[in-house]
Amino acid sequence: MGKLRVFSGKQLCRLLEQQGFVNIRQRGSHIVMQKKTESSTITIPVPFHSTIRIGTLQSIIRQSKLPRELFEV
Repeated sequence: MGKLRVFSGKQLCRLLEQQGFVNIRQRGSHIVMQKKTESSTITIPVPFHSTIRIGTLQSIIRQSKLPRELFEV
């Protein structure tokens, strides 16, 4: 397991969009990204901050069901 990169909210949204997520809405400092799969819909709130905390990033990785390697250095 490699070291996670430091992301801003904007960078994280861009990476999620490359993986098929769509920006559904924004309220205040949080953007809601969504991806429809065959069996379900994955919804992830992303804080639009200058740096995303490590625990928040880990939670987003878990919720997105994307490989951790995409978020590593």
